[in-house]
Amino acid sequence: MKKILLLIVLLVANVTFSQEEDAWVFFTDKPNAQFYLDNPLQMLTQRALDRRATQGIPLNVNDAPIEPTYYIQVATYEGITVKAKSKWMNCVHVRGTQQSILALNELSFVQSIQFADNSLNSGGKKSNPKPISPINKTLDVAESFNYGNSQNQIQMLNGHLIHQANYTGQGKIIAVLDSGFINVDSTSPFQRLFDNNLILGGYNYVSQNEDVYSLHNHGTMTLSCMGGFVDGELVGTAPNANYYLFVTEDVTEENPVEESYWVEAAEEADRLGVDIISTSLGYYGYDNPNYSHVYTNMTGDVAFASRGANIAFSKGMIVVASAGNSGGNPEPLNHIGVPAEATNVLAVGAVQANENYASFSSIGPGYPNRIKPEVMAQGQASVVANTSGTIQTASGTSFSCPIMAGMIASFWSVFPDFSNQQIIQLVKQSADRYTNPTDQYGYGIPDFGLAMNMGLLAVNQNQMEQFQFFPNPTNENITLVSTSILGSEVTFYNSLGQVVLTKKIENPIQTISLESMNSGVYYFTIPTSDKMYQGKIIKN
Repeated sequence: MKKILLLIVLLVANVTFSQEEDAWVFFTDKPNAQFYLDNPLQMLTQRALDRRATQGIPLNVNDAPIEPTYYIQVATYEGITVKAKSKWMNCVHVRGTQQSILALNELSFVQSIQFADNSLNSGGKKSNPKPISPINKTLDVAESFNYGNSQNQIQMLNGHLIHQANYTGQGKIIAVLDSGFINVDSTSPFQRLFDNNLILGGYNYVSQNEDVYSLHNHGTMTLSCMGGFVDGELVGTAPNANYYLFVTEDVTEENPVEESYWVEAAEEADRLGVDIISTSLGYYGYDNPNYSHVYTNMTGDVAFASRGANIAFSKGMIVVASAGNSGGNPEPLNHIGVPAEATNVLAVGAVQANENYASFSSIGPGYPNRIKPEVMAQGQASVVANTSGTIQTASGTSFSCPIMAGMIASFWSVFPDFSNQQIIQLVKQSADRYTNPTDQYGYGIPDFGLAMNMGLLAVNQNQMEQFQFFPNPTNENITLVSTSILGSEVTFYNSLGQVVLTKKIENPIQTISLESMNSGVYYFTIPTSDKMYQGKIIKN
């Protein structure tokens, strides 16, 4: 009897060990990194280098490509299929049996292996995810073919004030990461983009080819919110921006490899000098529930795509992501997914045309107790173009995201020398719930007219060139971005005028822990040789 039980156990173990798994294989180093740092045009375009220089962002090792010989050895390893790669995290995404993947540890340049199924990792535990609803690979788009007018979704943000000042995204590049862009190259709402050479290219990371125009409708509709133009019917929020179109979403399945495709596209966007990434994609549950994310692990810096999105931000780009359409689900499945949950991603929720919360919009807080979503835009009955070129309405944070991303592009064209941190901070501060954020609205609906005025005031005062706190309000940490005030000290005071914290400003980008401070409003001073800077921060 014991022999039979042992045989059964061995058979079960063998089946488990031989089924295919997804994993990330991380490498130890980049032996040729110095060559690329000495010859940056071998890894980044001049426009990308210019964007870094404008924002004072240095090159580092993660800009260099992964070592080709490492990639080849893994790709040709028996039983292994390489699905994607990431230079930022110096790794490849592989698929194979657990046994085959673990055998890669024999390679001297393999530093570590991380399985998508966390229970297979050292010290990992089963996530025991709750059953999830079947994945809707139409990305939760509720369509109705009623005629619409795009005026409301722009004026809600006071975006028309930016357009009236003749800032419509010119000089800015947006990368759209989506599922496909059927007929963008052949229907009238996008003709203006081609007539003006505003589509710069694209790539399909799922199929590994340049075919982006013959599959799926979702990207077509999201792009129309930014770049679409039909006189009297639809005007996108950034009609004069440039665009790259990247397919990273596999509509046939839901698998973590899509996060790896997403990071690959973000890296290419960085290489090309893109300013803004607009992504109406989100990941929470996967077809294999062992791969699904767990709310308590979504801390803004753990999920693969979230880590990639944070790095994208560190390179000077702004990442705008849809919050998701899970607001009607039970806890915790009603929360924001990956990559919108990332620390430095601007997560956009949805409101109705009357500015009331749209019930499907995923809610915060981001775990643990972070403000998510950050901002809101019209996502219910948004005006879009479909694959036949017809102007219709559709609902979902899939559309509030590009409406916001395009508006940020137009706004950034007003202040082309501002950093991504400065632009995002102005957008947040202009929002109608900035001082009282909620789980449904975040900081609320931005007012880009107000943001423009604040930006112009900052330019006039020259203070924004000196320093910027981000994020503000904050929870535990705040980042000080500074240029000419290095060596000074920042001192924080409570409402009684008592000093609660003093820090020397030693780095251009310096994170300060506020863990010792209670929730509330604090004031700060930064004395320099010729001026005393002061202001306030809010700790939630």
